[in-house]
Amino acid sequence: MSETVISVENLSKRYLVGHLSAKREKYTALRDVVGREARNVVRKTISLIRGQQVVQGDEVEEVWALKDLSFDVQQGEAIGIIGNNGAGKSTLLKILSRITEPSEGRIRLRGRVASLLEVGTGFHNELTGRENIFLNGAILGMTQKEIRKKFDEIVAFAEVDRFLDTPVKRYSSGMYVRLAFAVAAHLEPEILIVDEVLAVGDTAFQKKCLGKLGGIGQVGRTVLFVSHNMPAVINLCQKAIVLDRGRMVFHGDAKSAVDFYFKTLSGADSDDHSHVVDLHSSRGRRPQYGPWLRKLEVFGENGQPLKGDLAVAGPLQCYVEFELEKPTDRFDPRLNFVDLYGQVIFAARASYEGNQNWGERSGVQRMICEIPALPLVPGEYRIDVALVVNDKVVIDYVDSAYRLRILETDFYGSGQMPSLGLFVQKHHWRMA
Repeated sequence: MSETVISVENLSKRYLVGHLSAKREKYTALRDVVGREARNVVRKTISLIRGQQVVQGDEVEEVWALKDLSFDVQQGEAIGIIGNNGAGKSTLLKILSRITEPSEGRIRLRGRVASLLEVGTGFHNELTGRENIFLNGAILGMTQKEIRKKFDEIVAFAEVDRFLDTPVKRYSSGMYVRLAFAVAAHLEPEILIVDEVLAVGDTAFQKKCLGKLGGIGQVGRTVLFVSHNMPAVINLCQKAIVLDRGRMVFHGDAKSAVDFYFKTLSGADSDDHSHVVDLHSSRGRRPQYGPWLRKLEVFGENGQPLKGDLAVAGPLQCYVEFELEKPTDRFDPRLNFVDLYGQVIFAARASYEGNQNWGERSGVQRMICEIPALPLVPGEYRIDVALVVNDKVVIDYVDSAYRLRILETDFYGSGQMPSLGLFVQKHHWRMA
C-alpha cells in the first residue's frame, strides 16, 4: 500500500480586503476626514499588535480563498488541480509550498518539496546561471555533492550552456523558466509542485517538461500540477481536484475531473441555448469598420433549428453571416469544431469548396455550410467561427460561438454506444 505523503485536513485561507467607503463624497468636512483617518489608524494599530493582516481602506471585507479542503495524496501520484481563475489553485500551492500560512486546518508533508510557482522562483538576478543552480539547489536542501552530480543534466535540459556564466537578469523569460524548471525537476525532490509557469516556454520545451514530469511520477515521486492545459492534465495525472470559489467540488480520476469541470463550471449544460448567435454584439465588441462576422445560425435534421443537441452522425447546416467593407471575390468564412480540451477535431472552410464561383461581392453576405453527417463521438464540443478576406490572416474570429452536444445513440446498430476515439465510421467485419 502506498504511503501518504500529503495530507490536507479542513484547510482554509482567509484574506481581508480593504475598500474605500461608499459614503465618501467629493467634498467632506475636515472633522469627518480626521475622524475617519483616526479610526483607520486605531484599527491598523490593533491589527499590528495582534499580528494580524494590516488592511488599507475604510471598510474591510472578508474573502475566503480556500474553504474546508480535505484530501490525501499518495506517494508516486500525479495530481492535477483545475478550476476557473480565482478558484484558489495558486493559494493552495502556496500553502503546500510553505510560502503562506493557512487560516484554519493543517497540512502534513512527508519528504522534500520543490516548488515552481513563478518564473525564477528562488533565483538571484545578479548571480549567473551557474551560481543560481547551486543557490537554488541549496534552498531545496541539496548538498554541493548532489548538485554537482546533476549539474550537467540540468544544463543540458535547460539548453542554456552558452549563457551559463551570464547573470540571469539578462535571460529572456523562456531561458529563465527553462533553468528554473531544470533545477527543480533534476534535484530529485520527493514532492514537486508546478503551477502554470510552464506556459512561458515554447511548445517543444513544454513537451519536454511534461515528459520529465511523467518520468518523475514513474520513479515514485509525487507531482502536483496546476494547468489550464486539459490534455496535459489527463495525460500526466492519474487523479485531479476541481476547485470552485475556494471549495473542492470534485476529486477523482483525471478524465472524470476534466469532464466535470467543463460540464459543471463552463456552462456547457445550460438550457438557454438558441440556434441563432449574434457573434459580436452579445460579447460587447462589434468592429466599427472592415470585414466582420455578424451571425451564426445552426440547423439540424429536416432544417429544424438546433438548440445544442445532435445525434451521432446527424446532419448539420450552419449559416454564417458576415459583412464585406469593399468588393472582393476572395472571402473565406470558416468553422472549427473543437473538443472541450481545445483540440480542433474538424475544420470546415469555404476555400475547400471545389466550385468557388461566388463572384465579387460587398456588403452583408450569407453562406451556408452543409455537413451531411457529422461523425463525432458523443461528447461536448464548441464551434469557433473565423473570417479571412483577400488571403490575409484571420480578419475576425469568435471562439466558443456555439456549444454542441453529440448525444449517445446506437450508431452501429449493435446495442453498444460509441465512445472511444474522435469520430465514428461505418465498417464491417468478416471471417478471413
